[in-house]
Amino acid sequence: ARSVTMMARRVASSGCGLSIALGRRTRLPLRARHLSFSTRQKFSQAAEHRPLESDTSSSFGPNQRGLGHNNYLGKILNARVYEVAHETALQPAETLSSALGNRVLLKREDTQPVFSFKIRGAYNKIAHLSPEQLRAGIVACSAGNHAQGVALSATKLGIDAMIVMPKATPSIKVNAVRKFGVEPVLHGSNYDEAQALAMKYVAEEGRTLIHPFDDPLVIAGQGTIGMEVLKQTTGSPLHAIFVCCGGGGMLAGIAAYVKRVRPGVMVIGVEAEDAAGMSASLRAGRRETLEQVGLFADGAAVKTVGMETFRVCNALVDEMITVSTDEICAAIKDAFMDTRCVLEPAGALAIAGAKKYVASTNIRDETLVVTTSGANMNFDTLRYVSERTDASETLLSVTIPERPGAFRQLIGAIEPRNITEFSYRFHDADRAVVYLSVQARGCDDKREVVSLLQREGYQPMDLTSNELAKAHARHLAGGRANVHSELVYRFEFPERPGALVNFLDTLSAGWNVSLFHYRNHGSDVGRVLAGIQVPLEEHPQFEEFLKKLHYVYYQETDNPAVKNFFRA
Repeated sequence: ARSVTMMARRVASSGCGLSIALGRRTRLPLRARHLSFSTRQKFSQAAEHRPLESDTSSSFGPNQRGLGHNNYLGKILNARVYEVAHETALQPAETLSSALGNRVLLKREDTQPVFSFKIRGAYNKIAHLSPEQLRAGIVACSAGNHAQGVALSATKLGIDAMIVMPKATPSIKVNAVRKFGVEPVLHGSNYDEAQALAMKYVAEEGRTLIHPFDDPLVIAGQGTIGMEVLKQTTGSPLHAIFVCCGGGGMLAGIAAYVKRVRPGVMVIGVEAEDAAGMSASLRAGRRETLEQVGLFADGAAVKTVGMETFRVCNALVDEMITVSTDEICAAIKDAFMDTRCVLEPAGALAIAGAKKYVASTNIRDETLVVTTSGANMNFDTLRYVSERTDASETLLSVTIPERPGAFRQLIGAIEPRNITEFSYRFHDADRAVVYLSVQARGCDDKREVVSLLQREGYQPMDLTSNELAKAHARHLAGGRANVHSELVYRFEFPERPGALVNFLDTLSAGWNVSLFHYRNHGSDVGRVLAGIQVPLEEHPQFEEFLKKLHYVYYQETDNPAVKNFFRA
């Protein structure tokens, strides 16, 4: 380890990249290793020569310069995590390994006492507080796994803790905090309001804030995961470690250790594509704040990454990958098939990222470690996950003649493939538009289904990647209507008791609602499809109204699924 560290220092001081041969593949210089396609990010080097300070980057890629003042190697080696956490298994994922043609090892952080890695950083931070700080007590703001980690840590150390959670926090998470011995304070309608109360306790009572990710001791606690991975793979080749990323605490901690001890191992962060704050920040060369974040992978839904986590990740992380909701759902299924455990969406990010990396690079026979970072899944979310998890599902809209036997003829053209869903409603005397879901045997078979239907004289439309079709149109079979001045929008809002009523009250602003579909998916976000009649001259006022809603919304008036299923 000492010689590796010295080599890393020499490379860093020279300002040059480090080329590493891994098996049969020769890696590019570390700073130039980022491939430029949509889901693996190539980052700007515009900030290459800026001083390393604040939230501005100096470089991107493994580089130990500027990290010395926090001595992460020493902090990680001396972290006090094992008084409450345990070294988790590095479990072979046999089924996934076979499917990917690589050896995939799952770092089972979902088996910690709080079913998440968060206990490591929380306990390490609290255990290092001074006696005066311990007497004054601590405070944390969280609606998820960090809250449980702080609660268990405080109980273990016998100190007073206040945990502030938004009122909309699901009861399963509130009860989990209670189970670990702390009565949470429910305050505010969102995280920002809850955080404001937490900071009030800091100012008025002198409590210490336990940040979920942006603290060197929290980062060091999470970094013990990287230390364990390298110990568990001693003497074996290791190509890359895939790490889920929200605020960046675990990614920064693992990178800080791995790049100091085995710099040839790639450290790759994985984010949900609708909550990709670290990817955006590394591209920009400074911390970026996202206007909105998706809530499906709520454990990693952070608008602004940490100042310290950005600084470390900017210097050390090799690549970032973003994954879709469907890819996360498929990864949850992959984990279940190998472990019979159900990961939460954020906990499955790294698996989804590893799958995408293998598909894009075509690597074979390498060893890949993925962190399964949490298993605090809301049970009601399972229905949504199961609906979105089947990568073999092909969603099609097909126009057929309105005559007896037309349905049977269509199904006969698709056989022997399994049809899992079929929706139809009469439209006119000449033609019908049906919506069907077909189980294909892979990407080539999906294309073959479409080609086959075209050869049979049909006009199929592939809606597999159409979010409106998957979330709404497939559940609506009410027919098409000729509605004048209709605009169609898709809305998302935080799911909590009374949320739908509040949404309807807000939407009732003088315009007629001509289409409405809402379905409780069991997730933390509510999804609505709405048609609203807005005269052309009132479009500017309506646009202003939408901006004041403070909901995520998407204009879908020209979506092909809308034209096929809802428009006469």
